Parts: sequence; structure tokens; C-alpha cells
Amino acid sequence: MDIKVAEAIKRIPLFQGREPDSVERLGGLTNLVYRVGLDGTDYLLRLAGEGTEDYIDRAVEGHNARVAADADVSAAVLFFDESDGLMLADYIGGAATMNAERFQDIGACRRAALAFRRMHNCGKDFQTVFDVFEKMDEYLALLADLKAVVPDGYEDVKHEADSVRKALAAHPAKLAPCHCDPLAENFLDTGERMWIVDWEYSGNNDPMWDLGDLSVEAEFGPAQDEAMMFAYFDGPPPADQLGRMVLYKAMCDLLWTLWGVIQHANDNPVEDFWAYAVGRFERCRKLMAEPDFQRHIEAVARGR
Repeated sequence: MDIKVAEAIKRIPLFQGREPDSVERLGGLTNLVYRVGLDGTDYLLRLAGEGTEDYIDRAVEGHNARVAADADVSAAVLFFDESDGLMLADYIGGAATMNAERFQDIGACRRAALAFRRMHNCGKDFQTVFDVFEKMDEYLALLADLKAVVPDGYEDVKHEADSVRKALAAHPAKLAPCHCDPLAENFLDTGERMWIVDWEYSGNNDPMWDLGDLSVEAEFGPAQDEAMMFAYFDGPPPADQLGRMVLYKAMCDLLWTLWGVIQHANDNPVEDFWAYAVGRFERCRKLMAEPDFQRHIEAVARGR
């Protein structure tokens, strides 16, 4: 057993004085995640990655993860150390980790929508607020300090984004506890229900952000979008809510465009972040150029 894992296990009351029956590495890009067995029961052990404390508030994550578990959307949290993010949670067995290909299943889109709805309607608050435009302003200020170059055509897209911002602000959404980072891989599907994991970036937000962001990250087409929205609203979605979802699809890509440029400017060696940023930007621009995009802006501005 890895020495880091052994030391982490010693800190958890459930394991005090006992050795686990099995330890299996499950992966994780920034964090180390393991399936740990004890007395015939599997648990999920998460060791937070080094340096993640610079941008993840672990106390907030712990609170939000417990709220999500209480809402029956995520696994029960059995141990959480706010000082460094060490976590032990129930292991969700018999579930497939989702990806874009698996989300081509219309039923999976519906199950994800119902999980979102349970979370958004749980009646509890998270400890932070996520505002995409505040985050964009923060990134733009950082890019100015870095004297970074943005993709060609950015100013035109920014002008359209200002129209989106005004439309969304005309009728502010009632904030709800949202995941805010719904990568396809953060969904676990049993075929009967969908679970959502990894609450590091969660916060109170417009619920339509979660749906729009999932649509982008899981590469939904029109059929998947329709299934998700109809399941969430238990019927045809109101025009303004459909519009908000579509507008957030564009804003999601624009936000991560700026993030990618920051990584490129900082010479992050993990991948070609300029190509990543340009790809996100072009997808945002393509969506904004579609004939229906202006119609969605108008519906959101009307509030119905």
C-alpha cells in the first residue's frame, strides 16, 4: 500500500487500528481516488492533490458535499478533513462512469436532469455563489496583467456576451445549490438513477447553468437537450428557461476559453491550452451565430 494512502487511512476513525482488506486506485487527474474495502464493504477514499488548496475551499466543499448527499444526489460523506480535503465516502457500486458517448442514451440525459432537479429543489443552500460573469471579469483582469493574447474575433463575441449578460440580468434567477462543473465523468449511472460526484466547484447559481454546462461538456445534440429539458420541467420547458440554458452553453465555452488562455500564458505543460481555448471559442462563436440564438436572448429578456 502506498505510504500516503496508509497514512491517510490512519487518520480516519472507521479504520483506526485496522488494515483495509483491499485498496484499488481509481484514477483522478488532480486528486488521488481509491476504492478501499473493509469487512466486505467498499468505500471511496479521496486524497486531495497537492496545490489544490490554492483554489479549492475545502471547508466549503465539505459542507456542499454533505448537502448533496442529504439531497440523495451524491454519496454519503463519512469523513472529511477541512484542513486538506481528505475524504471518505460511500462507494457507489454498480454504476458506470459517464462520458459523451454514454450520454447519447436519451434515458441517461433524463436521469441526469432528475438528479439536477433533486439537487436544485432540496431547499438548502451551498456556502458560496458562482457567477459566470464575475468569474469572466476576474479572468480578463488576470489576462490583462499577463498581457495575454485572446483568439481572433474575441471582441465581437464579447459584444454579444454583453447582450447575454443584460438579458440574464433583466430577470435574475432564484439561486439554487448547483454543481457548476458537470463534466460527463462526474456522473455515475446505474441505469435506474444518476448520481453526481465531485463538489469542488459547487455553489449557489442559476439552475440552468448546470443544464447548459452539462450539454456542452457531454456534447449533447438537439435530441439530448430536449430530453434533458423535458425531464427537468416534467414537460415542455418555459421559453425563457430554455433560453437561459442555451445562453449558458455559450457562456460556459467563453469562460473556459479565457481559462485556457490563462493556462497557455502561464506555460502550463499539461496540454496544448491554446488549441483548447480556440476550440472552445469557436464553438461559442458558432452557437452565437445560429439564427435561434437572438430569439433565446429576447425570450430571456422578456422573462417568459
